Amino acid sequence: MQPIIFSIATFLSILFGGLLAIKFKSKLHLIMGFTAGVLLGVVSFEIFPEIIEQIKTNDFEPIEPMIALVAGFLLFHILEKAILIHHAHENEYAEHKHPHVGIASALALTGHSFMDGVGIGLGFQVNAAVGLLIAIAVISHSFTDGMNTVSLMFNHNNSLKKSKIFLLLHAVTPIFGALSTLFFKVPPRFLILYLGFFAGFLLYIGASDILPEAHSKHSSFKLIGLTLLGTLFIFIISRLS
Repeated sequence: MQPIIFSIATFLSILFGGLLAIKFKSKLHLIMGFTAGVLLGVVSFEIFPEIIEQIKTNDFEPIEPMIALVAGFLLFHILEKAILIHHAHENEYAEHKHPHVGIASALALTGHSFMDGVGIGLGFQVNAAVGLLIAIAVISHSFTDGMNTVSLMFNHNNSLKKSKIFLLLHAVTPIFGALSTLFFKVPPRFLILYLGFFAGFLLYIGASDILPEAHSKHSSFKLIGLTLLGTLFIFIISRLS
């Protein structure tokens, strides 16, 4: 039941992020700065310690989850940059934007959110503390995912109505991802590989996506402070859990 509850919170986070992107833009960078700190904290203070504990308990090779981490980081780097390269070529031509490009990008984010729901479910298969911290990380960055869905749709000349439809589709998919994990159990070796992969993904999203976007137009010591605060927030939660 816990994965479903947190997947519903993810649904609300995506929806809220998208709706705020429609109405407000001037303060979103502050939330993104805090979110980047949250993701760094989850990787450092919860996922890595859990991987180390699982390696000790099950006598696994430490290199395996690290390979998975690099794979997760590079996979999302390649996927994102492939989209950006395509967009860069599209922008070489005046007014050369197509609604289907925005739709394809929104669908890619939707697929990623399904895996976020799976991540929450698998986290709770490890234990409640890991599940909780992964859920916090997912809920935090899902807010910016909702913003990105709306922005991508708007940037490629899609209507407000169509943008809201794809935002809703994006928001509901983590629930189905979390539901799917109620029907299977995975062995400990797969879990630590998944945790490594998920850590790589979170590091990429936080350090290469959310944080640079937050600082792109509004860099300040206040923003840096919020990133530090987000990391400290997760450190405190991880010590109390």
